[in-house]
Amino acid sequence: MRLYDTLSRSLVELPPPPGPIRMYFCGPTVYARAHIGNARPFVVGMWLRSWLRSRGYDAQLVHNITDINDKIYDAAPSASAHLAAEATEWYFEDTGDLGLGMPDYLPKATESVPQIVAFIEELIARGNAYESVGDVYFSVDSYPEYGQLSRRKSDQVEQGEEPSSLKRDSRDFALWKANKPATEDTWWDSPWGRGRPGWHIECSVMAEEIYGPAFEIHGGGLDLVFPHHENEVAQSRALGHPFASIWTHNGMLQFTGDKMSKSAGNVTTIRDAIDKWGRETILVFFLTASWRKPIDFSDETMLQAASQWAGLQGAFRVAKAEPGPAEWTRFEKALDDDFNTPDALAVLHDWRSRGYWGLLDKGLRIFGLELPTMAGTGIEAERLRDDRDAARNAKDWAKADELRDAIRKMGYDVVDESSGSRLVPL
Repeated sequence: MRLYDTLSRSLVELPPPPGPIRMYFCGPTVYARAHIGNARPFVVGMWLRSWLRSRGYDAQLVHNITDINDKIYDAAPSASAHLAAEATEWYFEDTGDLGLGMPDYLPKATESVPQIVAFIEELIARGNAYESVGDVYFSVDSYPEYGQLSRRKSDQVEQGEEPSSLKRDSRDFALWKANKPATEDTWWDSPWGRGRPGWHIECSVMAEEIYGPAFEIHGGGLDLVFPHHENEVAQSRALGHPFASIWTHNGMLQFTGDKMSKSAGNVTTIRDAIDKWGRETILVFFLTASWRKPIDFSDETMLQAASQWAGLQGAFRVAKAEPGPAEWTRFEKALDDDFNTPDALAVLHDWRSRGYWGLLDKGLRIFGLELPTMAGTGIEAERLRDDRDAARNAKDWAKADELRDAIRKMGYDVVDESSGSRLVPL
């Protein structure tokens, strides 16, 4: 399998199964109900984990929660911790209702502050960071390869932080910020006084706390390439840590041509979208575009996705047929080639038109979807057949026998052939 890597600007082959493939996808800053654009990195990460596991990989996913940030202080003066906790629960509730399960780890910045302080101390000791009146800044000039991810030149660096006379260089970025009691109601002790972490250092530390100094994939929205991910690369590799091997950045969700954002005021929340369209339509909508390309969100595109989902659900209108042994390979080729979901979706529609019920259901389940269970269709028996195949591959013969008995109770038996197993009516 290969994925597009932002750092090398090329398609990169993953190591062969079982890997491991350890993934870290940047999550939300929690200060309001997450918008539907925030769902895209979550969905892509969960789908990619699902596909890798189906291909025999030991795949894990970290999706962090940024619960220390200027936006939270601005949104809830004197109550930032309460808002962050509440918005975190909203996010878990809303993404949970997408029906994809949850990542393996959901670390919060507030849980990693001691480790962040230690990380910063090491950067200072190595000469990559400096303290200035209670703040600590990373020295961009101390890392000659700065800009390698975003391909920005030295004179194109603007951190998006408030101008500060405490910086030695305007390009430097904050690792630690001194507490401002008038506007910031949470703080932590540090060698530089009371304060709290900067945004970028949080993700480097959370990723390395779980995976160590090197892991396979770092993901997030395209808007995070600079400065967030550029700064993560700099501060981790300045310490000699390899950090992420592959950088994947999903395209932004656009609302009538403009990027959806809270600041622009053109927000549809995940909750709103689920309530209006249903989780299945949202998932089909995300399938329609390459994960690294922009995707337009509108009533028109959602109606198109709803129509596609209705078509897939109508699979039982076509008489059931047995697919050839190469059919699943078509699906594998689409997803193994840079996780091409539009091509995979086209294969699913083709299977629907040919009556390949079992394959269609198996493919849909990679994306958290499934055909309805209807009496006499054998879909549930097909699912148990897949589970039995997995048990046989794992040499769990007792489980395989148990599943075969369950299949027989549904009126089917399993025939094992060199090309795979298939159901036959009893």
